Amino acid sequence: MEFQVRIPFVDWLGLELTGFEAGSAAVELALRDELLNSWGVAHGGVTMTLLDVAMAHAARSPLAPGGEPQPGVVTVEMKTSFMRPGEGRLVARGRRLHRSATLAFCEGTVHDATGALVGHGSGTFKYLRALPVAGGRRIRSSGASD
Repeated sequence: MEFQVRIPFVDWLGLELTGFEAGSAAVELALRDELLNSWGVAHGGVTMTLLDVAMAHAARSPLAPGGEPQPGVVTVEMKTSFMRPGEGRLVARGRRLHRSATLAFCEGTVHDATGALVGHGSGTFKYLRALPVAGGRRIRSSGASD
């Protein structure tokens, strides 16, 4: 399964989209040395990124089975709680709780290979068709500029 849009940072991390259905998404990552902290477990930023990407994709997921993906999103705010160190292969699942005309409210979890809960997050995402950038150009979520 492929991500809806190319995100260079997600590519570099090595995230894999393993689920994308109406109201939910799943993302997986096999940890490697450069993603660890000084304790030899997943850096907190890795866990947060997994949650952010899983929830953002849940926000973008179709409203109904077989439907079209929703417009691109940007993260407005996010809260993360860390339960235990992340080790091995991590699986993040995001779920859209509510959608308004401009916002999606989501929650997500990250589990390790044994099924233990590593982290939980909640976030608010804003739907955008284009993102204003420096110089007055706008970049669409598909990557095309106008």
